[in-house]
Amino acid sequence: MSINIIGLGYIGLPTALIFAKNGIKVTGTDYNKKLVEQLNNTQVPFKEEGLEELFQDAINNGIKFSTDYIKTDTYILAVPTPYVEESKKLDPKYVISATNSVLDVCEKGAAIIIESTIAPGTIDRYIRPIIEDRGLVIGEDVHLLHAPERIIPGNMVYELENNSRTIGADNPEIGEKIKKLYANFCMAEILVTDIRSAEMSKVVENTFRDINIAFANELTKICRSDGMDVYEIIRIANMHPRVNILQPGPGVGGHCISVDPWFLVGDYPDLTNMILTARKTNDSMPGHVLKRIRDIMREHNIMDITKVGLYGLAYKEDVDDTRESPTYQLLHRMDEHLAFGVKVFDPLIKEAIVEEQYLEFEEFLDDVEIVVVMVGHSHIKDNAAKLKGKLVLDTKNVISDMDTYKL
Repeated sequence: MSINIIGLGYIGLPTALIFAKNGIKVTGTDYNKKLVEQLNNTQVPFKEEGLEELFQDAINNGIKFSTDYIKTDTYILAVPTPYVEESKKLDPKYVISATNSVLDVCEKGAAIIIESTIAPGTIDRYIRPIIEDRGLVIGEDVHLLHAPERIIPGNMVYELENNSRTIGADNPEIGEKIKKLYANFCMAEILVTDIRSAEMSKVVENTFRDINIAFANELTKICRSDGMDVYEIIRIANMHPRVNILQPGPGVGGHCISVDPWFLVGDYPDLTNMILTARKTNDSMPGHVLKRIRDIMREHNIMDITKVGLYGLAYKEDVDDTRESPTYQLLHRMDEHLAFGVKVFDPLIKEAIVEEQYLEFEEFLDDVEIVVVMVGHSHIKDNAAKLKGKLVLDTKNVISDMDTYKL
């Protein structure tokens, strides 16, 4: 068996590498010529624990990278699945495009496995029709499956091997065949179900987390309004054996939790009041951070916004993934309020990608009076002593042994 994996980003690349490491013949395909050249020059495009070693194992086992789709019997699609801003519905254009390209070259009876997170019913609404329009018979000429990824940046390699998987298939026998394929590296339970259930389950998982984060963030606002310590309250409440409140933060980023719940809101607008409220609550947190910054500036009679420095551009700790990050959201809000000139630093982002971004921590600190910790990187914990003398707004509650402002 050989696999053509389409899309070599944060999900597709690790998936391609781990299949290759475990003896499967793999070609990774991406339209980005620069990325493909980089991979063919044995350069890993992003940092991830264990990824360099996995990449070398895959190279040793003959993995190939190309901008072309190859003729084979198994395809895995790991392409972007954004939502449409106005309607909040899934934008299926990348999945549709990739599927059409697969259909141009695939062998008869090929399996097309969509790993990208998609809204419930996406395969029925968009993928089946383009196959049928070509006069192909689903279940004979091609087989459709959905195997949603369940990994998170920062722990991808471990989670690929140890997180359970779901395989959605029209035909249980094909589902079992693909289950055996994933069992080459997945040591956890692999469940075979129908496609719609697989689509829905992945979106539900991320929506559940979004709602839980929103509860913590709403508690933060309540406690801030009445002078209570939200962290102490959460600590006490979590001593109850059936309570597990998450920690609040400056917002929700990444391409999963901040995106996938919108699919349900877009498709079921009259049935998703709680989900919509959670999304609005989490999206409001960068604005809450901006208000806290203004409060600190007024308290200390600081009139110049350029004296404010945002620490962290990534969407979570110890990764260089900036997609949908709360810092980006906050910068956008500052632009709306004509608050230009705020400084930015992230130790994992080695190239300037926003205005007023610093690449050296000490230079960043020299030029600011207020440091807003937006991401709890290990770096800031290890260098907390260097923050002495600064006003620190610790939105992640990771700085100890010094007085800081909280959310």
